Amino acid sequence: MHREPHITNQTNAALMARRRAAVVRGVGQAHEIFVARAQNAELWDVEGKRYLDFAGGIAVLNTGHCHPQIIDAVKAQLELYTHTCFQVVAYEPYVELAERLNSLAPGHFDKKTLFLTTGSEAVENAVKIARSFTKRPGVIAFNGGYHGRTLLTLGLTGKVAPYKTGFGPFPAEVYHALFPNELHGVSVDDALRSVELLFKNDIEAERVAAFIVEPVQGEGGFYIAPPAFIAGLKALADRHGILLIADEVQTGAGRTGTWFASEQWPVAPDLIASAKSLAGGFPLSAVVGRAEVMDAPAAGGLGGTYAGSPIGCAAALAVLKVFEDEKLLQRCHALGERLRAGLHAIAAKLPAIGDVRGLGAMLAIELFKGGDLQQPDAELTKRVVAEAARRGLILLSCGTNGNVIRILVPLTAPDAHIDEGLQILARSFEAVS
Repeated sequence: MHREPHITNQTNAALMARRRAAVVRGVGQAHEIFVARAQNAELWDVEGKRYLDFAGGIAVLNTGHCHPQIIDAVKAQLELYTHTCFQVVAYEPYVELAERLNSLAPGHFDKKTLFLTTGSEAVENAVKIARSFTKRPGVIAFNGGYHGRTLLTLGLTGKVAPYKTGFGPFPAEVYHALFPNELHGVSVDDALRSVELLFKNDIEAERVAAFIVEPVQGEGGFYIAPPAFIAGLKALADRHGILLIADEVQTGAGRTGTWFASEQWPVAPDLIASAKSLAGGFPLSAVVGRAEVMDAPAAGGLGGTYAGSPIGCAAALAVLKVFEDEKLLQRCHALGERLRAGLHAIAAKLPAIGDVRGLGAMLAIELFKGGDLQQPDAELTKRVVAEAARRGLILLSCGTNGNVIRILVPLTAPDAHIDEGLQILARSFEAVS
């Protein structure tokens, strides 16, 4: 492995021992590695070992680690002011960023934007706004969806372990329908029928405020919502006066080849929740939506002490500039094709890889024992992820059964690093299969 010359006097093992003694057990850690510095798609640990980062801080680093334009924008903002609370004394970057996102969001209608700090906050506020506008309590989410770690967003999340275990009861008036998944035998018709069954068995349609759906399920396994499903869901929504919320916390900010993945939908959502890569590694989230819907809560009903931080807004404006200057949406498509071709080449030699899928540069492979779709192979998945890290490649697993390896490499990564990462992945499979 290449060695970075700036090696600290720390070791990963010693820092892990301190971590276990000082940090709560509930905060998991995918790799027993401590970072010393990072740049674009590379990072170096405290012992000087180099890694390629194909996790991107869980979809936060579409513009890479420490992009110089973003760092410069943040430094400039630090010299002016770091916090006022927008509800007390406002600042232009918040307004400018709202204007930019309003223009980027899909839908031929007027839009407005609210800024917050985390993805969970964005999702919760989208639900609050939907309830305020419709005067209804119910929300329908989907199996396998992930929407956050607060109590309301855990209630919306359609996966128990490890997120929901031991944390109930969860807020009432949240229901789950099937998410279409052709690989596992759930058709679009099955999913839409399951929504209508909820109307018959659990909550009348007239009491439902919103459907919330991820364009591509994140933690759930990178399953893509089919256009026909979205069209059918919107038809149900329109028939019953229900709003459609797109949870784009992971898919937003250019990861799928459009700024919002819902731009690729046959219909526009009423509300979009966004976060993660929006501000290039700085905490910022947003809800963008129909102006009349967004304006339903009374003055004072929305906000937060750190919501729409000036640092985050400055970073996000820089992210948008980087996307324009470096043509990252076009790069996303080329990168996705390169990754997909590389993953298919690996899968051709390995029956255990039962599926290669994704949208843009949001890609995943799903592993099964002997290629049997009835036998998800979580153990092989763990071994591959661990072996890849040992060889210098940071990966993450996901999926309800823990048998999916996802790729969220920065869109700014050079082709040489993409090819190197794919080679490490192939060798890791060879070593542990």
